[in-house]
Amino acid sequence: MSRSFTFPARFNNPERVAAGLKAAINNPSVGDEARESASQRLQGMDVQYTDKDPNASVQGTGDPHTNQVLGGYKATLKNDNAGEGAKAHARDVLDQHGASYEPMATRKENPDPERVASGYNATMKNPNTSEDAKRNAQQYLEENDD
Repeated sequence: MSRSFTFPARFNNPERVAAGLKAAINNPSVGDEARESASQRLQGMDVQYTDKDPNASVQGTGDPHTNQVLGGYKATLKNDNAGEGAKAHARDVLDQHGASYEPMATRKENPDPERVASGYNATMKNPNTSEDAKRNAQQYLEENDD
């Protein structure tokens, strides 16, 4: 006898439920019946599944799907196996959306202060970080405390 537990509705985040259902549909170890059930539940939900928070980045279009697609075009530009035609198309699409060709990690101008501070906070908590690096991180955090 199989039993299932359902959290009360006030605890369910519809986007996370949708993410779990989508994962079940794409998991090869999930049986056909469970996969079909997950597919039906997902279709019946009134929520658009996204695996990224649209407010998580200052950059981007505001639409998580479009941001992922543009990220794929950026990856095409760096892929040695991609042909020149594919790279030209990727540049055209990125230009149409006003997107930079550079990965965010290599951009030097105007780094996001929250991400910088998060990196220094992670440094402070990392047991493998040297004491000198922790002092440097602590100094930065004190000087930039807003």
